[in-house]
Amino acid sequence: MTSNAELVRATACENVERLRRGEITPHDLLDALEARIKEVDGQVNALPTLCFDRARSHADALMKKPAGERGLLAGMPVPIKDLTDVAGVLTTQGSPIFKDSIATKSNIVVEMLENNGAVVYAKSNTPEFGAGAQTFNEVFGPTLNPWNLSRSASGSSGGAAAALASGTAWLAHGTDVGGSLRNPASFCGVVGMRPSIGRVAHSQGVKVDRTLSADGPMARNVEDLALMLDAMSGENPGDVLSLPRLPTSFLSAARSGAKPKRVAYSANLGISPVDPEVAEITRKAALRLAEAGVIVEEAHPDFKEAVECAHVLRAYDYVLTKGKLLKSHRDQLKPEVIWNIEEGLKLTLADMERAEAQRVTLMNRALAFFETYDLLLCPTTIVAPFPIEQRYLAECDGVKFDNYVGWLAIVSAITIACCPGLSIPCGFTRENLPVGLQIVAPPRGEAHALAAGKLLETILGLGAITPIDPRKG
Repeated sequence: MTSNAELVRATACENVERLRRGEITPHDLLDALEARIKEVDGQVNALPTLCFDRARSHADALMKKPAGERGLLAGMPVPIKDLTDVAGVLTTQGSPIFKDSIATKSNIVVEMLENNGAVVYAKSNTPEFGAGAQTFNEVFGPTLNPWNLSRSASGSSGGAAAALASGTAWLAHGTDVGGSLRNPASFCGVVGMRPSIGRVAHSQGVKVDRTLSADGPMARNVEDLALMLDAMSGENPGDVLSLPRLPTSFLSAARSGAKPKRVAYSANLGISPVDPEVAEITRKAALRLAEAGVIVEEAHPDFKEAVECAHVLRAYDYVLTKGKLLKSHRDQLKPEVIWNIEEGLKLTLADMERAEAQRVTLMNRALAFFETYDLLLCPTTIVAPFPIEQRYLAECDGVKFDNYVGWLAIVSAITIACCPGLSIPCGFTRENLPVGLQIVAPPRGEAHALAAGKLLETILGLGAITPIDPRKG
């Protein structure tokens, strides 16, 4: 009989194969998770809301189906970010305004996962409304980084990343606007991908063509992430931008052995300061692709308008999604959210026209760049995990930021350019803190990013660095 510890350490792909062969059941995995959560999550605070009764009922229903009809995940447990509705489960969005809110209907992305054999057992912690790339809120408190409990797990999918790193999840759901999947993956030594627009269907709230935010997969290694993306992707009439499922799975792409011919590396994309140690670690990792015969050159598209464009479009998005709350619950909103909404309220039609035109220009420049280079590599985050007491990063390499999202330019530029971005662990700082490398592909090029991510993961020997027991700072 497989022990709880063995199940926790196993990869998602290994446990799914065991489920398919009938060697274990979803209940075995839920039992292992419940024990592991009791052991470590009090130190990390990654999964503040648990729903094991719902999960076990779902597992019972799944087990009544023939083995071949239990979906791609076959009963694999998955936590959902606390921004996203799961029917019958508390969804606070990290806000005191919604601290008692129970969802009546699941988001499309949750329905897609459950239809593909996922069993939802928890909600992962997030900053208020996903704002700030540092996971803390007034409802549940901060999520700590398992690699060093005095440091940030980043955000806004910080709970998901910390759960993966500390062994209370094998796969996790996240969302991403300005790096909210990629940043915490980097800080916590796991893998996260912002997929192409429409790759993962999700429920629409305020705008049918809202494209800054994307749902995506997180995992401990590239193959597990590809499996999760397979389970999440596919079209749905509730999301008019959603794309059909591809004929070849993302897991097959990750395992294909395909490699790029020529890639570009940039330490800063020409728009952001970067900590010198992070730049050195990511550059060395990128250059190791040469061992597989890949040409690696220093280059990047022209992203000079990306910071301004992201600022305007993000502010507009906040007005759309949170503007009413400023009128009705201003006293319960954190300062950063208030600032972002008010920035949006200042916008003119001329501001919007310029930003939308800039986005088209940036996307077209990226497309032209990818005619020469198969992929673009750069740091995922510009620093290693910073102290948990900091609300956000205010300065890097002597450059001070004038707002709470200034330090996110290197990931938000990829969002603005409509490209998928994959973050994989690529090394450690002198303080033994993980550093992530962002692998960017052209739009709808997730398969190429995953194949390269798996190749580099193998070269670097960093495919099995988690789970770990939480480490005190």
